[in-house]
Amino acid sequence: MTGSLVLRSCCCIVMVINLFMAFGFGSAKPTRAFFVFGDSIADNGNNHFLATTARADAPPYGIDFPSHKATGRFSNGLNIPDLISEQLGLEPTLPYLSPLLIGEKLLVGANFASAGIGILNDTGFQFLEVLHIDKQFKLFDQYQQRLSLHIGEEEAKKVVNKAIVLIILGGNDFVNNYYLVPFSARSRQFSLPDYVTYLISEYRKILKKLYDLGARKVLVTGTGPIGCVPAELALRSRNGDCDAELERAASLYNPKLVEMIKGLNQEIGFDAFIAANAHQMHMDFITNPQAYGFVTSKVACCGQGPYNGIGLCTPLSNLCPNRDLYAFWDPFHPSEKASRLIVQQILTGSNEYMHPMNLSTVLDMDYNKMLYSFCCYVVRFH
Repeated sequence: MTGSLVLRSCCCIVMVINLFMAFGFGSAKPTRAFFVFGDSIADNGNNHFLATTARADAPPYGIDFPSHKATGRFSNGLNIPDLISEQLGLEPTLPYLSPLLIGEKLLVGANFASAGIGILNDTGFQFLEVLHIDKQFKLFDQYQQRLSLHIGEEEAKKVVNKAIVLIILGGNDFVNNYYLVPFSARSRQFSLPDYVTYLISEYRKILKKLYDLGARKVLVTGTGPIGCVPAELALRSRNGDCDAELERAASLYNPKLVEMIKGLNQEIGFDAFIAANAHQMHMDFITNPQAYGFVTSKVACCGQGPYNGIGLCTPLSNLCPNRDLYAFWDPFHPSEKASRLIVQQILTGSNEYMHPMNLSTVLDMDYNKMLYSFCCYVVRFH
């Protein structure tokens, strides 16, 4: 069979399989693992198992979760990793420290995130025991050893290489480090532009390490609107406007993160890392909450003090009756409804939100490669 005939045969088979899938005969997306790293935006219960003050293990956290119980998620319900799993048709990942993460559950992936941490290991020291990012990576290496014992080393490597990975870091390096107190150690060491440069250089090492550990499809979020969260409005705002200094930090950091990711992808030779513009995703509903069905983006649903922005949510906090009307659940974290808006942009957003492509495009590219390989295999042995 000539090369052109093989190619035409492959194309025909692809068309047939696509029609087959379009009519519902089979699964359009292969099952894959999902791994999560980062801070409280992503933590789904690891801090439950640590001696830390950064925890969400009491009501009303989890009030809208399927079990209506606090699970360690800093949310009224599902968080961003949960919602990505939902959109991918996967089970939610378990916290790595959970004793339930054994056997077949290892194939689903794992969540290594820990509330309070940052890019730098001195970020989050005030929360006592947390899983800094280097510890999360050590646990990821341990996970791979456990998975190898379960399915073999080669298959375990394939699971990790095919997986979708989410990493959320950076916000705490500003709010819980550089700006934690006036004249903090880091602010005395670095001017803000130099601190941003230092953070980016350290984050590059983190992403390179993640690649070395086998990750090949990594979503990397920039910082959200750190000057606009209710906690910072309560501390810094006189009129409800976002804090200009914290927003300046985000405006310096986020573009440098995208440039760093571009350079890292060029060095690797393909787009292993995808930048998610979390700042713009949030600002859409912060600047115009009514357009997204919210009554406010300034006041947290659960909290105390101005804007419900002081401290975390507790059983004694003010609590709104309808969480879907609030962009922020507690002083720092989005509500489940706001998280759904963010995940939709991760999946289908334009280059303004996702660079160089959104998650749906990543999955479609993988799917098309799989179909092409399959049809060529069929033609070869026909």
